[in-house]
Amino acid sequence: MTADPIAGTVASLMPRARAELAELVAFRSVADPAVFPKSECEAAAAWVADALRTEGFQDVAVLDTPDGSQSVYGLLPGPEGAPTVLLYAHYDVQPPLDEAAWLSPPFELTERDGRWYGRGAADCKGGFLMHLLALRALKANGGVPVTVKVIAEGSEEQGTGGLERYAEAHPELLTADTIVIGDTGNFRVGLPTVTATLRGMTLLRVRVDTLEGNLHSGQFGGAAPDGLAALIRVLDSLRAEDGSTRVDGLAADAVWEGLDYPEADFRKDARVLDGVGLIGDGSVSDRIWARPSVTVIGIDAPPVVGATPSIQAGARATVSLRVPPGQDTGEATKLLTAHLEKHTPWGARVAVEQIGQGAAFRADTSSPAYTAMAEAMRAGYPGQDMQTAGQGGSIPLCNTLAALYPDAEILLIGLSEPAAQIHAVNESVSPEELERLSVTEAHFLVNYAESKRG
Repeated sequence: MTADPIAGTVASLMPRARAELAELVAFRSVADPAVFPKSECEAAAAWVADALRTEGFQDVAVLDTPDGSQSVYGLLPGPEGAPTVLLYAHYDVQPPLDEAAWLSPPFELTERDGRWYGRGAADCKGGFLMHLLALRALKANGGVPVTVKVIAEGSEEQGTGGLERYAEAHPELLTADTIVIGDTGNFRVGLPTVTATLRGMTLLRVRVDTLEGNLHSGQFGGAAPDGLAALIRVLDSLRAEDGSTRVDGLAADAVWEGLDYPEADFRKDARVLDGVGLIGDGSVSDRIWARPSVTVIGIDAPPVVGATPSIQAGARATVSLRVPPGQDTGEATKLLTAHLEKHTPWGARVAVEQIGQGAAFRADTSSPAYTAMAEAMRAGYPGQDMQTAGQGGSIPLCNTLAALYPDAEILLIGLSEPAAQIHAVNESVSPEELERLSVTEAHFLVNYAESKRG
């Protein structure tokens, strides 16, 4: 069998990719100035822009978007008449959560047990490196056969819509024949997978107030309404007895038609403790890809250490609702808001504020670009056929791009397979996956260009 020169080139570039990923991971680029200074994101954006310039990109620009974040754009012209492919990644990351729980510093790329650990290593700074590796491999083997646009978003994890609003105001910027979103992942390591669906998301902040101020629990407890207890009642109303999401008026019985996710595999991937049951009904695939799911992702309450014997006058929480394809995110937001208001007990005052939203997405996997990707995945993963799965996460930009460019084909691949533990402590990336997916993407660009010529 003839050796694949693209694969050989990517393999030779991996030490450089590791060093670059270490530099990029070192930026604490959480797009929330309450967590880390905005300068961290600005420095990461500048790094990405410099990397594009080094690769010969033209018109490289750091774009100031309406939510205060920065996205980085660049254009690499291809042969005359070649199709245009937009490559997407984001350089902003989730907060590190409990830094003490990390086995190595979250912003210091560390190799351990064959994986590279660090916040953003998989989601999605590694995705940007995947794009660079693919392009470098093509340049070393005859050139890049398509015109390439790269966009690296700066606030994807916050869901505040900066790049979406910018793209809507400048629709000519990101026009492309095909768009590769490098922000999902294989079903598991070594199994080449494209993501066919994404759940949408709405993010609400709910506050419940009952008193003008905190009270002594001995003097007033038993009659004075407890704001924290009222909030707990509201949040508990969002789940049925079996843990299924329950929002009044919101359907939660859809069935996933596609790749099955065995419960035993899910328990291992999710690190469920022995003896603890899964929540909800239906198959795991139904629950995480086809149905809505609610999560309380933050709550303001007195910490255990230093707590006083007080009745809380009020409390607040941030509630995330994932919305599957086929359900309107705006309508789901209205239903969730109404549910929270209706289930607030004791006549307590409740205020609900929306702080983020993104629509669900469904790809057309019968399009020519998917045929080119299937062939490319066989090159990147010899002996393996492309699989199609859903993903419970949200990428709000997908629907914006689909609306702006209805003729463009959109493919979703990436490095966030289950072992990556994205958004959790000890996030990591498999360097083998980075290598294989870079080879895959390079072959995809070649295959896609040939399909357009044909």
